[in-house]
Amino acid sequence: VQLQASGGGLVQAGGSLRLSCAASGSTGSINAIGWYRQAPGKQRELVAAISRAGTTSYADSVKGRFTISRANAKNTVYLQMNSLKPEDTAVYYCRAVDAAYGMEYWGKGTLVTVSS
Repeated sequence: VQLQASGGGLVQAGGSLRLSCAASGSTGSINAIGWYRQAPGKQRELVAAISRAGTTSYADSVKGRFTISRANAKNTVYLQMNSLKPEDTAVYYCRAVDAAYGMEYWGKGTLVTVSS
């Protein structure tokens, strides 16, 4: 499985961005895809995730501002980020979990910079 994350960039506080995570390869047994982020000097943290069944979960810090969704036909998961804050600045990564084979896959990160 290969994951390609895109959509990062520079935005002013209060603005919006949409990240995309396109999955390719043997994606049939992927159970869930999540977005993580890592700010300078901080640990990587889970931002949002969506399961195969469509169940979503969010970090408290982004609830009400970020929305994770998917387009099954495109094997793509999106992260719509609204009302962005400077503290959202980080490299964002997508991760796919294949529980059947006990595997996880990471995409290369995409940088989101929110200016104040």
